[in-house]
Amino acid sequence: MARPVKEINAGSMADIAFLLLIFFLMVTTMDIESGLQRRLPPMPDENQKQDDIQVNRRNILVVRLNDSDGLLAGGEMMNVTMLKDKAKEFLLNPANDVSLPEKEEKIIEGFGPFQVSKGVISLQNTRGTSYKAYIEVQNELVKAVNEIRDDFAMVNFGKKYIALDEDRQRIVRDAIPQNISEAEPKDTGRKR
Repeated sequence: MARPVKEINAGSMADIAFLLLIFFLMVTTMDIESGLQRRLPPMPDENQKQDDIQVNRRNILVVRLNDSDGLLAGGEMMNVTMLKDKAKEFLLNPANDVSLPEKEEKIIEGFGPFQVSKGVISLQNTRGTSYKAYIEVQNELVKAVNEIRDDFAMVNFGKKYIALDEDRQRIVRDAIPQNISEAEPKDTGRKR
């Protein structure tokens, strides 16, 4: 004689599945997005009249990366390790060289008058530029600005930029702006 088949109570199975789901949500790490941290300028007002701003050529340092990751900065071929020093010399213009950027005296709130560089670094690359080379160049340019900011902060406040309070960091940013412009990548037609 056959015995009747007993049913398994599925109510506790749902509880176990729910607990496992909670466990995996708690212990699983999510990938953190990484990328370049940039603050974009605000969108212009639609009613604002657009003026063509003429920028003096001496105020622009053109940095170009080609398909084979060759670096050209200010008309000179160079290694990426030399770029930081080139950018610092360009932005600081310590000897007031007429081929380097002009300086404009600005009144910085909470600090007073300061000669601020009008220098802009224009980064241009091709579509064939490797991501690695692009990031290395970006890092060197940002490192140059950060070192100038640290030097300014040490001289004027006795601390590095990152250790300053928000008001003093704003003063340093106003005195040493990070003017890095990126152009749309150019298509050279070469396939990699």
